[in-house]
Amino acid sequence: MARIEGVDLPRDKRIEIALTYIFGIGLPTSQLILAETGVNPDIRVRDLSEAEVQRIREAVGKLTVEGDLRRQVATNIKRLQDIQSYRGLRHRRNLPLRGQRTRTNARTRRGVKKTVPGRGRRRGATKK
Repeated sequence: MARIEGVDLPRDKRIEIALTYIFGIGLPTSQLILAETGVNPDIRVRDLSEAEVQRIREAVGKLTVEGDLRRQVATNIKRLQDIQSYRGLRHRRNLPLRGQRTRTNARTRRGVKKTVPGRGRRRGATKK
């Protein structure tokens, strides 16, 4: 099992896909790394030679990934909150920050629906 930047890559996947398990590396970056190192993207992780793994490690080492990138993202969010920007406020309140509507939808961000009494359509006093 190849271990790059503290992440164990899945043995049975193609290296092109396995590299995307590292935070900060998507498919385009993965393809770029493999082109730079000269490794075949169709080869499985278990079939990589130690020299190929080392070349990939060096190429990934030049990028900001995993812990450093997570810390950078957290710092950026904290900065937005500190300067009390609109986006920082939305982060703090755990609401969508890119202009989406919240009257309906936004369930992923807001969590399970909490029913509030008195909301909904008004009904007449007499019901038959």
